[in-house]
Parts: sequence; C-alpha cells; structure tokens
Amino acid sequence: MARAESVLRADGLEKRFGALVVLDAVDFTVGCREAVGIVGPNGAGKTTLLNVLSGRNTPERGQILFAGEDVTGLDVAARCRLGIARSHQIPRPFGGMTVFENLLVAAEAGAGLRGPAATRRALETLALCGMLPRANRRAETLGLLDRKRLELARALATEPVLLLLDEIGAGLTDAEAQILVEIIAAIRAQGIAIVWIEHIVHVLVKVVGRLVCMDAGRVIADGAPDAVLRDAAVIDAYLGQAAHAASHG
Repeated sequence: MARAESVLRADGLEKRFGALVVLDAVDFTVGCREAVGIVGPNGAGKTTLLNVLSGRNTPERGQILFAGEDVTGLDVAARCRLGIARSHQIPRPFGGMTVFENLLVAAEAGAGLRGPAATRRALETLALCGMLPRANRRAETLGLLDRKRLELARALATEPVLLLLDEIGAGLTDAEAQILVEIIAAIRAQGIAIVWIEHIVHVLVKVVGRLVCMDAGRVIADGAPDAVLRDAAVIDAYLGQAAHAASHG
C-alpha cells in the first residue's frame, strides 16, 4: 500500500468530456475504515469522481491505487472483485427477481461466493439493511426507501473493503434518510471504508468524519466537517450557485 493508513489513493486525476474538464488534477485518499463525505454544487465533478474510482470511467491522466495495487486500467467488475463496490443515486435492481435473489447474484458475481456461503452472505446483508421481511418481494414492487435499501444491500453483499455511495438519500424524507444513516453507520462499524456523496449535508455529517468539497472539477476543501463547512471557498461555491439560480429564475 502506498501509505499504510490508506486503502485508496488517487493522484492527479483528470477526466474530460470533449472540451469540458470534469476532473482537474484531483488528489484523493481514503483511509482504512474511514468515512469520507463529498459535497459541492451541481456540476462540481462529484459523481464523475465516483465513476472514475469505481471503474465506470477511465481518466485521461492520473493513477488510482487500491490496497497498493494500480487499478487505473481495471473495469467495474474487476474492481468489485478486489473490494470496491458502489451504489447509484437511482436504484438499479434486477427486475423480475426477488430481493433475496438480487442479493444472491451480488454475493456470487461480486464476492465470488457459492452455495451456502453466498446464501449466508445474502441473508446477513438483508438483516443488516432491514430487508429480511421483504426477502421474497419482487424488487420492482418496492417503494423508494426499500429500493434505496436494496441498492445499498446489493453493494454490501459483494463484501467490499471500500463502499462508494452516490446520493443514496436523494428523494427521501428526513425520517427515511435517518433509517439509511443508521444502516450506513452500522456498515462503518464493521470496518468498511465509505465515500459518500450527498446533498443533504446534515444527514451526511452524522456518519462521516471527514468532508471534501469539490467545485468545477477541483477539490477546494478537505478536513473536519465543521471546518470545511465554515471555509470561505466552500461558502462561496454554494452561495454562487444559489445566486446564479436566483438570477435565472
């Protein structure tokens, strides 16, 4: 490992879509067992960073080390098998399958488990995420909160070392988001490192111990949540976006 305390290290990440620079020389580390929150205005590059870390997008420049291994050129499936899992803002369950079958596929394809071991992992994950009572429900019949919990459970069933969460609280009420907070806190207590993008900052800071703010493809602040939220550049990034929206309302 490049640094003994880090499970993931990204150096100088650059991602472009045509002439648009979405990630601009981004350096990013995640410590073992650490929970890191990522905030920033719309278009800051947050989801693109998760896409690059998970293998969905390949950076034009930069390097990603995971557990000391260069994974920059590996795809999503290969990184998942190494221990990097992610959820999506819009849940993507396997339609036509039950909740349990969704978890079984994740345990087998993501963690490489078979037979009783895969079944045990699926059931343990369902229990942790509060989904055992819905194990035999077809995934497409679930409400939004349960689809979010299933999305989280599918990622967790792959036995990740690092879990990447993309606005998993989006669209939920405060009470529903609190249910997810409790689940994610329990996941962190198991020693799994977490990177969590979320616009609902008061929800995010209940779990994470470190906050990173991005704007225009760059990291503009990184540190303790209270300090980052008081940072002048962070305040300006959010207020600048609000002022722009108001002037075009």
